[in-house]
Amino acid sequence: MLRTIKPKNARSKRALEAREPKEVEDARTAIFVKGTHTGEKVNGVMKDLMALKRPNAISFSKKNTVRPFEDASSLDFWSQKNDAALFLVGQSTKKRPDGLIFVRMYDYRVLDMCEVGVEQWKAMSDFKTTKATPGHKPLLHFASELFDTHPRFQQLKSILMGFFNGEEIESICLTGLEHIISISLGPTPAALTSASANPTLTLNSQNSQDDTKDLPIVHIRSYTTKLVPSGTRTPRVTLELMGPAIDLRLRRHTDPDSEILKQAMKRPKVKKQDIESGLGKKKKNMEVDDMGDLRGRIHVAKQDLGKLQTRKMKGLKKGRDEVEEDEDDDNEDEDDGGPRTKRRRDE
Repeated sequence: MLRTIKPKNARSKRALEAREPKEVEDARTAIFVKGTHTGEKVNGVMKDLMALKRPNAISFSKKNTVRPFEDASSLDFWSQKNDAALFLVGQSTKKRPDGLIFVRMYDYRVLDMCEVGVEQWKAMSDFKTTKATPGHKPLLHFASELFDTHPRFQQLKSILMGFFNGEEIESICLTGLEHIISISLGPTPAALTSASANPTLTLNSQNSQDDTKDLPIVHIRSYTTKLVPSGTRTPRVTLELMGPAIDLRLRRHTDPDSEILKQAMKRPKVKKQDIESGLGKKKKNMEVDDMGDLRGRIHVAKQDLGKLQTRKMKGLKKGRDEVEEDEDDDNEDEDDGGPRTKRRRDE
């Protein structure tokens, strides 16, 4: 555990405030850690993934004795020291060759982990095509129904979305969408297809989900977008393979703790200003127009205007100017020979 640091000046105070929880979090920083033994394939995959993650990536050049599934204390220390929420640990052993471990953190503690093995890999430099600009947010495409039904692939989808996701944006600019990351699965075994239709088989597949030999291979491909004139206002979008091309197989995993997951999924309360601007829960009979003004509708019960006393209200009394105008009108009527009328001045 790191000691609590008290700011000594305004600069350190701003640095500590930048690490505090926010309603809209910043882009997550990922740390790439090499284990004691890493091969050429693992180093190449980590280099390409770091190129896709930049500028929110930190690389540890030295080798470290780290085993996340056995002891994760070093990850907690690095996470709090570097203010990082993601880890990618590369380790190659005789029992588990060419392994990558995706680790997610919450409050500088390990939330969950997923280990994958690199089956095939083609470097980004092997594709002689244009590359995307670092820092641009990619478009993620998951092409399989198992990402929504199978618990192992649901966890992998959530981790990859957190890994490649950048800053929160309100709108999408077509010209700013430079590259697309497609994650698909190999041929789905018949056992998993029948399990999705039969709930009994689904329970059996969940109990035996540690047996990853029957699970399909995960294919990760990255493409750059190219806008081609289509004769209309909206251009035609074509895809060009940018690299890398990675094939992964699921291995070990660790499910998140229920209490930590509950805290991580908690959302802050929406402020009053956000509700008035159209966010959060929509109030009844209230809406925000195109100009951003809040408009409301009031329903009033039926009123009897016959009993309304108007003469006793100060707002309906005539002022001095109105009385003088009435007197002038009376004098003009007398000059014209009209009938003289007496007008009583209201007190």
